[in-house]
Amino acid sequence: MFQVKLSLPETLTMVLEEIETSLIMWFSYALIPCLLVDGVAVLPAPQNLSVQSTNMKHVLTWSPVVVPEEIIHYSVEYQGEYESLYMSHIWIPSSWCSSTQGPECDITDDITATVPYSLRVRATLGSLTSAWSTLKHPFNRNSTVLTPPGMEITKDGFHLIIKLEDLGPQFEFFVAYWKREPGAKEHVKMVRRGGIPVHLETMEPGAAHCVKVRTFVKAIRRHSAFSQTECVKVQGETLPLALALFSFVGFMLTLVAVPLSIWKTGRLLQNSCCPVVMLPDTLKITNSPQKLISCRREEVEACVAAGLSSDEFLKAWI
Repeated sequence: MFQVKLSLPETLTMVLEEIETSLIMWFSYALIPCLLVDGVAVLPAPQNLSVQSTNMKHVLTWSPVVVPEEIIHYSVEYQGEYESLYMSHIWIPSSWCSSTQGPECDITDDITATVPYSLRVRATLGSLTSAWSTLKHPFNRNSTVLTPPGMEITKDGFHLIIKLEDLGPQFEFFVAYWKREPGAKEHVKMVRRGGIPVHLETMEPGAAHCVKVRTFVKAIRRHSAFSQTECVKVQGETLPLALALFSFVGFMLTLVAVPLSIWKTGRLLQNSCCPVVMLPDTLKITNSPQKLISCRREEVEACVAAGLSSDEFLKAWI
């Protein structure tokens, strides 16, 4: 291992060079951020404006203006086709970025039509304000990048269930599903919103069922590519014989018991509301009334005696 010994003049030279470098960097930081124009200090405008747009989420970004130990604020404005043609080229402040600290702005809520939008941004530091920096090419939301949605496939017994990623109200989903076998027909189902479980079909035991999905945005008339195909399989499970017999017996019992219970209830209600009263045999008249009236005078006492006997019998019976 070699050791290098430096003389005193060389050491002083190195120290002076480091001091010189530090002074140059300090002057650069102090002078570059704030420039003098006609004797007035101004901030440089933000540079490198661009829009990153994925799945209808639009974000304007730019290179930050750097001032040591200071916080720079930025203002964003936009101008659509309507403002340009019918409102004398006015600029409208962004909904969320009238005064933001970060070098980006979510302009999704500002871009409400499929037309070119001009965008601009400027920096502010206290009373100092930079010039506006404008996006080089107007932005149109139909250039957004559409990606396949995330999906979660589950099975509930023999039912195939899918849950799609919620990308917002502008998105619809086309779900393709089929049974994995030669010559199988592919079915397509449209799902109008994500984030909720959707039943696709009832699966066959022992067969694999596959699913893929893509998005569609009606506002821009475009769709994404299909997602990767995912398949699930239900094992060849069948209902036990005892359970099938039990279900059949229960059904037959229900089929017999329900009409019988209805008939019994009707009979109970009939007996409660309209009971049938049966007279005792002793109160029943077996002979015609004409024969009773035609009793001769000499037989009255016998009739009376027979009547008393009937009354006594009735009392005894009661």
